[in-house]
Amino acid sequence: MKYGRTQFSMFWLRVQAMVIKEFIELRRDRATLAMIVSIPIMQLIIFGFAINTNPRHLPTALLAQDTSQFARSIVGTLKATSYFNVVREASSERELDYLIKSGEVMFAIQIPPDFGRRIRRGERPAMLVIADATDPSAAGNAVAALEGLTDFAFKRDLVGPSSILKRKEAPFEIIIHKRYNPAGETRINIVPGLLGIILTMTMLIFTALAVTKETERGTLEGLLAMPLQPTEIMLGKIIPYILVGFVQMSIILTAARFVFQVPIEGSMLLLLTLTMLFITANLAMGYTFSTISKTQLQAVQMSFMFFLPNILLSGFMFPFRGMPNWAQYIGEVLPLTHFNRIVRGIMLKGAGIAELGQEALMLGGFTIAVMALAVIRFKRTLD
Repeated sequence: MKYGRTQFSMFWLRVQAMVIKEFIELRRDRATLAMIVSIPIMQLIIFGFAINTNPRHLPTALLAQDTSQFARSIVGTLKATSYFNVVREASSERELDYLIKSGEVMFAIQIPPDFGRRIRRGERPAMLVIADATDPSAAGNAVAALEGLTDFAFKRDLVGPSSILKRKEAPFEIIIHKRYNPAGETRINIVPGLLGIILTMTMLIFTALAVTKETERGTLEGLLAMPLQPTEIMLGKIIPYILVGFVQMSIILTAARFVFQVPIEGSMLLLLTLTMLFITANLAMGYTFSTISKTQLQAVQMSFMFFLPNILLSGFMFPFRGMPNWAQYIGEVLPLTHFNRIVRGIMLKGAGIAELGQEALMLGGFTIAVMALAVIRFKRTLD
């Protein structure tokens, strides 16, 4: 019996020693310690403050071809709903189409000529509202708010001699044109976004382990002994995964087109080119993580820390316009934000480089900056 108690005591002493050892290693592993603290804080901030499934003050373009009091009342009523924020006044229908196609605005409103005069004649003119329906959750509530607009838009205007215009039916009608996803099908919005999500996750992890794997295996010294420049080593490790990314992209696009029936309205060549740029950006980011981390676990942890805000703040899961300004500023720095706009613009809207030039420039600038950082970090690793 005494021997059994002794064995039991020794068992718990050994377990206690292992627990103390793990806490000491955890304290020394700053990357893991930072993950323990930062991940719950990041999620609390993002989900508590940044995520909003009912976005308001959505960017709206206005083409007012009538300047009557009735037209001004409609614009004022739209703003009063808090869903619409008129940020551009277009001069033509062509400009209105460009603004909605490029994604600069989510709504385009056209008030036709002689709108006020036709109301006084009792002709019930129509006002056109074009909605970018690529993200049904972002536009849904705003479109619903338009339905009640005809009931109270002219309450202050239809008085005195104009009170004769008051009748059961509204003095004007609103024609809502939902573009790019008129049925509001979620898969039309989600599947193109999955291309960026999958490529971000896989490309980051593949290259984040590139240098750390060489270090842990002891083969980095062999690379250093070769007559190779840091840029040559980086490109040699990144290019194979660019081809891997191309294979993944082909699989996803094929499934999107033939399995989920997602249209590809724009140029396939432009989509392939900008996707290759996006793949390179994520590979360079992962390579940078591999030069900073000392172990493969740390490399994966850094990749996760980068991937989490990408998926939450890029507009993939939640409406980008619904986030507060500070969250949108962070989202604008992330490559997935711009790639989501690119892939949805090309596939759903048929947008070209004229409409997506700014997004392509932002993505290219990010790629160049991260590749330069990766080369600098690798040089320091060599030292």
